Amino acid sequence: MENKYRQLQDRLRSLDGLAVAYSGGADSSLLLQAAHDILAERVLAVTVVSPTYPDTELAAALEYTSGRGIRHAIVEFNPFTIEGFAENPPQRCYLCKREYYPLILARAREQGLAVVADGSNRDDQGDFRPGMVVLNELGIISPLQEVGLTKAEIRQLLRAMGLPSWDKPDEACLASRIPYGERITPAKLARVEAAEQFLRQHGFRQVRVRYHGELARIEVGEDERARFDSGIMDTVHAHLYLLGFRYISLDLKGYRCGSLNELLTDDIDYENGGR
Repeated sequence: MENKYRQLQDRLRSLDGLAVAYSGGADSSLLLQAAHDILAERVLAVTVVSPTYPDTELAAALEYTSGRGIRHAIVEFNPFTIEGFAENPPQRCYLCKREYYPLILARAREQGLAVVADGSNRDDQGDFRPGMVVLNELGIISPLQEVGLTKAEIRQLLRAMGLPSWDKPDEACLASRIPYGERITPAKLARVEAAEQFLRQHGFRQVRVRYHGELARIEVGEDERARFDSGIMDTVHAHLYLLGFRYISLDLKGYRCGSLNELLTDDIDYENGGR
């Protein structure tokens, strides 16, 4: 792991400057901090704000950069202007990133930065991620992936560096809570976000509320499932019912990254990002 981090530092030293697509999560936090340590003022964090990006994530991202003197730009983006996005095809992520990464590139060039990086890690190669195709098309680099750092190693490094994001739960675009083919609307995204925020307020850390029409399917971390006694079940049911869900269920398998990808058929070309 230490050798991989040294390779990461060497990769960053080879750059004149860098804009980091910064979500506030563990991966992009490690990349941003490593880049800032080496490149200082030649680093810019760029966060894309949209209806699919949780408000709590933006607050955490701003707190992180402001507390460390890291330059930070906010770019506003509306994915509902993208043709085909709201229909929610399996290639939704590709459609979205094809539009918003050019916004990051443009902001980077305004600051005289020719290179943009994202926080993809080695583990991301094992899931259906059509948006990764855009990175290759636009020349976005993924230094963590280049040196082979895994999610677990990234968390270990963050912890050793004393950075608060080391145990931050995994996050993702809110649209990932809605099954492919189910139309995405701002109201559905807001309902999911409110439901997840309620669960976090009640002590759950790794949370997803998958949207299935009138049914909410709750995924929580493996070690958190046992917390659903009759009291918490009644509390959660009552609140999510008020949000508009009529049936509230707990997924017995618990949280897993990209669980809606389990519904995809075998005829999707995974090697080319599902295109």
